[in-house]
Amino acid sequence: MSSILDQRILLLVISFSASVQSTKVLSEWKKCGDPECQKAMSRVQATTDYLGPDCRYLNFKTGEEIIVYSKLSRENENLWTGSKGKDFGYFPRDAVKIEEVLIGEEVEVLTKETDFLCLHEDKYSFE
Repeated sequence: MSSILDQRILLLVISFSASVQSTKVLSEWKKCGDPECQKAMSRVQATTDYLGPDCRYLNFKTGEEIIVYSKLSRENENLWTGSKGKDFGYFPRDAVKIEEVLIGEEVEVLTKETDFLCLHEDKYSFE
């Protein structure tokens, strides 16, 4: 009986850890093309295949085009945010090359909690 209880506790701890990781704030600041981060900043092309660690990340294959909407700044400048078709998420800036800059001046703004939640079919996923 205690073995089953131990397994359930372990599963609960693993589930909680995954939930915390998927809502973890990756940076307190980001750079955008406008204060609302709605304008596309640039068009980039993937230079390698990328598979993100969780649902907040954008997965892509070499050669695919991505539109960049924001770049995390200060403590985590390696992650950019963009879209590929209907898919949206974070990806490492060193996995892409810039094809076209669409906005010349970047604005630095505070991130929001919703910036780090999973988005599935136009709905936020609270894990």
